[in-house]
Amino acid sequence: QLQLVESGGGFVQPGGSLRLSCTASGPTLDQYAIAWFRQVPGREREVIACITNSGFKENYPNSVRGLFSISRDNAQNTVWLQMSSLEPEDTAVYYCAAKATFCLGDRRSYPYWGQGTQVTVSS
Repeated sequence: QLQLVESGGGFVQPGGSLRLSCTASGPTLDQYAIAWFRQVPGREREVIACITNSGFKENYPNSVRGLFSISRDNAQNTVWLQMSSLEPEDTAVYYCAAKATFCLGDRRSYPYWGQGTQVTVSS
């Protein structure tokens, strides 16, 4: 059973940066696409970036293109989300999720989820 653990969240001032990590245990990650989602209370969980098992990257919302970058190292069983120029509207719980092989934007396609890590952007 694949298990995912996010880390790296925290408090940051506007304009700052954070790097989130998603580390897997169980099966190796090289079979899986990994996506990052975020959720604000009262709103739908939103996909923001995904990387296929072979390393093809997709960024979804226009608001994060060029500012957020996803990467992976299958040898370390880890996927990262580098976030820069953070703004208060980026405040959310960030989740990583896994599914076989290729990326999809629908959260219902992902059977494996981490517990989430809180990111708070505030002055």
